[in-house]
Amino acid sequence: MRSRRPVGEITRGTTGHNRLRRSDRWITFVHGPLLRSADRPLIVDLGYGASHITTLELFRRIRRVSPDAEVVGIEIDPARVAAARPYETEGLSFRLGGFELPVDRPPLIVRAFNVLRQYGEAEAWHYWDLLRSRLASGGMIVEGTCSEVGHRAVWTALDASGPRTLTLSARFDAFERPSDLADRLPKTLIHRNVPGEPIHAFLRDFDHAWAVSAPLASYGVRQRWVAAVEALAATWPIPRRPRLGGRSRWRLGEVTVSWDAIAPAG
Repeated sequence: MRSRRPVGEITRGTTGHNRLRRSDRWITFVHGPLLRSADRPLIVDLGYGASHITTLELFRRIRRVSPDAEVVGIEIDPARVAAARPYETEGLSFRLGGFELPVDRPPLIVRAFNVLRQYGEAEAWHYWDLLRSRLASGGMIVEGTCSEVGHRAVWTALDASGPRTLTLSARFDAFERPSDLADRLPKTLIHRNVPGEPIHAFLRDFDHAWAVSAPLASYGVRQRWVAAVEALAATWPIPRRPRLGGRSRWRLGEVTVSWDAIAPAG
């Protein structure tokens, strides 16, 4: 039974053109086969903010790989929903709601960006569980945060069983060392970036690999990043298969690591 009142709290609503481009292109590439395998897949954009624009961009990108996909933008603020509705079109709609996901069928993919930072760690885990309970069979959640213009982003991919991977993504001119992306970690990890925690060790080793790869900077920052990730993959479970990661994704300023390797200790 749906909740009478949307579950969650209103966010600041900050958004802008192409702010979520990095996560969108990851979704359409990595989960393209999932989207193409489903009939009329439903994608939910949870907490799209004060503007409809990132939901519209997601819709257009999803439709390139899955022409019959439907996208629903969900916001907890009635004024934001009202402002977005003039932009509805076939396959794209907006509605009032929150973490309960008031949609007519289980979504195949839920994108939730910059919506959990205002909650405590325990609440963030709770809302992860709530979202997972609403997924279609084989569905995925992509939950993360990004900088104001989207040049730094970190997201977690979850399925019905729990978190599966963590992805770091950045423009090559948006950081000095990989650990600069720590301020974009999901709520379940951001306070765990301390000695003794796996995420701290991962970022420490990434910074070391980055430093060791410094001579390659003369060929460009992209080459240095790829070399650093290659070195990191020797000791951390970083996918090499093109569909899950590999050099083609690394060249975009991405790296994905298994959640089990960086999950909170204890």
